[in-house]
Amino acid sequence: MTRWLAQQRYLMDYALAALARQKGRALGLWAVYALLVFVLASVMLFTQGLRREATQVLQNAPEVVVQRLVAGRAALIDPGYAERLGRLRGVQRVQPRLWGYHYDSVHRANYTVMVPTADAPAPGQVLLGPALARMRGARAGHVVAFKDYAGAVVTFTVAGTLPAASELMSADLLLMNEADFRHFFQMPEGHYTDLVLSVANPAEVRNVARKITERLPDARPVLRDELLRSYASVFDWREGMVLAVLSGTLLAFAILAWDKASGLSAQERREIGILKAIGWETGDVLRMKFWEGVLLSATAFLAGYVAAHLHVFYAGGALFRPVLQGWGTIYPRFDLVPTVDGLQLFTLFFFTVAPFTAAVLLPCWKAAITDPDAVMRA
Repeated sequence: MTRWLAQQRYLMDYALAALARQKGRALGLWAVYALLVFVLASVMLFTQGLRREATQVLQNAPEVVVQRLVAGRAALIDPGYAERLGRLRGVQRVQPRLWGYHYDSVHRANYTVMVPTADAPAPGQVLLGPALARMRGARAGHVVAFKDYAGAVVTFTVAGTLPAASELMSADLLLMNEADFRHFFQMPEGHYTDLVLSVANPAEVRNVARKITERLPDARPVLRDELLRSYASVFDWREGMVLAVLSGTLLAFAILAWDKASGLSAQERREIGILKAIGWETGDVLRMKFWEGVLLSATAFLAGYVAAHLHVFYAGGALFRPVLQGWGTIYPRFDLVPTVDGLQLFTLFFFTVAPFTAAVLLPCWKAAITDPDAVMRA
């Protein structure tokens, strides 16, 4: 075992010396390889971080949200809906909600306007999300103005801003009390945007949803599990879109691997011929070239992945944040929790290091099994 390890160390030393003799070419390959890994790893890490954050936030989302559909579109919940749903077996509590969207033509941004179920602001006051407060330059005590749905300008006093820790979900949030909300959106009394249901037994959530659609054909129940799948699909779609745009980098890597597999330079063939002539076995040549490819690709992979980790978790993923994050105008500020997914790391390593190493070995094997004299004369 000790002899085998010593042999591998000598082969690695020789591989390093061979790379040093072609310093310019090796550095060029290393830089392209590291850049490729950096781009792919950045996209994967940022998307996975967003997916993890969204999953954690949605774990506290309502079990069932019930909307009313009219002509296939969401409509206001009529009076009496909540009472009818509350009589269903398995439903523990029914909570009406008021929320909607408001477009600010001045700042060209959409706000999410909502009435909180607890600790609502006083009449004439609002609470602002962190990103919304930054964009409007508003702090507690300032006055902000909006144009309501009747076309009149309405002013509110800022009671405060929401915590920065919740910015991922509350960046564009505008909270007001129920009376102000109904006046702002011209919404009649007794009507609500949707209903939130609490189910006594979590295992019965789908049965409750089925009962809702049977009793109220114009109702659409939205389950928390469906929200989680929807968010996962959105992030997967965005990740795929970015990778498709960056397909040029994948093409560059394919060209790089093809160049390595297409053949050796005259100097490399002559070197292999000399090694065979002085007594090296074919297996020794292949192991030396294997270590040459592993040392180049593994160090480039490590550098690219570490750079991507720093870029995503400590520099905010600035290169891909606008595309992957998905907000149109109001961008939240939040830090993703640094994590390393073993399966993701192995997958990226396998699909970048393995093809390159194999591409290095193929032409070397062809040269190693050829007569040394023929190789050196070629």
